[in-house]
Amino acid sequence: MRKPRDYDAELKALEEKTRDLKNRKAQQLGELVISTGADALTADELAGALIVLAETKDAGKREAWAKRGAAFFQSRARRSAPSAGRDAGGAQPQPDGAQPASSGASAA
Repeated sequence: MRKPRDYDAELKALEEKTRDLKNRKAQQLGELVISTGADALTADELAGALIVLAETKDAGKREAWAKRGAAFFQSRARRSAPSAGRDAGGAQPQPDGAQPASSGASAA
């Protein structure tokens, strides 16, 4: 005879896993805010900027932001683990934090 499944225990384990994933996501978002220097903004400024970003439908702006973000992470990877053979993936980081011309800062 087969042992019956303990659905309550399985459900509890799934809820715990969900809670852990949500906590990890929140922690990673916080780390992203800090690593980009956005923690210097007030909560209202940061929220307003994120709302504008989330509402932007302009594919060109979103693509430019994505390229800049990829360049940011690639430059961080190069600084934290220097390796002469690393592939930059074609996206070049902007010097001195300059924004690409196609990614207008005022999307509102």
